[in-house]
Amino acid sequence: MATQLQERRADPAVALRQSLAQMSDQLKMALPAHIAVDKFQRVTMTAIQSNPDLLNADRRSLFGAVVKAAQDGLLPDGREGALVIFNTRNRSSGGWDKKVQWMPMIAGVLKKIRQSGEIASVDVHVVHEHDKFTYRPGLDAVPVFEPDWFADRGNPIGAYAIATLKSGEVVPPEIMNVAQIEAVRKVSRASDKGPWVDWWGEMARKTVMRRFAKRLPSSTDIEAEFERDDTMVAKSAALAMAAEGEIAQIETEQPAGRLDVLEHQIQSEQAADDGSEGPADNERGERLTLDQAMAEIDQCGTVIDVDTKLESLLPDLSEADGDDLFVHAGVRKTELGPGK
Repeated sequence: MATQLQERRADPAVALRQSLAQMSDQLKMALPAHIAVDKFQRVTMTAIQSNPDLLNADRRSLFGAVVKAAQDGLLPDGREGALVIFNTRNRSSGGWDKKVQWMPMIAGVLKKIRQSGEIASVDVHVVHEHDKFTYRPGLDAVPVFEPDWFADRGNPIGAYAIATLKSGEVVPPEIMNVAQIEAVRKVSRASDKGPWVDWWGEMARKTVMRRFAKRLPSSTDIEAEFERDDTMVAKSAALAMAAEGEIAQIETEQPAGRLDVLEHQIQSEQAADDGSEGPADNERGERLTLDQAMAEIDQCGTVIDVDTKLESLLPDLSEADGDDLFVHAGVRKTELGPGK
């Protein structure tokens, strides 16, 4: 009996299944009503067991990615979304850690858009150089897109998205060329690895849909989903790139997502350098950061302490950082276990 118990403890799949079971309450809070917790857990375990690397990846990042999937109301089944591994440099050891990130797939994004109840149809496609594609703004309601599915379509030249509302109104298409899509890739934290390398077409479609979604009804929910998409998060190096004008065409609207906020921050800093009015000195660098808040959560020794600390920290964070801290707190409570 003792030997069997030791074997179960040594099996990482068994340990992970137990941890997911302990997260049931947290997942139930995050999931929409039409997705049962047990179904979500089964799909998650199937996805993890089909990719053994996930069993050996950083457990905290794995749990965080799973909760983000639940918040999006999507299944990590490889169609609606996927749990993706990124090799991340460990600053302490100098080696590499396998971190897990949540990546909604375009099928999952389109599912969310259709569920809004206001969209009759929505399409997003990558256009290749040998495809027929024409669109005359002001003259054409929709683009003419005629790919030859059975021929060599050539290299990608761009992507577009279009939707029709249930009222019959056609939302004008969003069209991005490869240079614009590549500008987004360059500022992505995963620009030279992972999805941008393995699934360029998927990421191109998500990139144009991210911009297009801002013009759709109920766009807030979709934008929030992109905010939780780790593969769409910008890296710090984008500050220098943006200053050189390399991503000037990424967004032209009021900042809404992390990439937008990044550009807005750059503009504010440039304005401050020019002597323009900006935030007061005592407002810069003194606000609670997400990393600081996570560190305080990590110091909590009981589940009650985590809940108390979370309640005290959330008012000092932005809405996006607050969502990330909520996920982090849930993972910490799972680590502590129900008995703490």
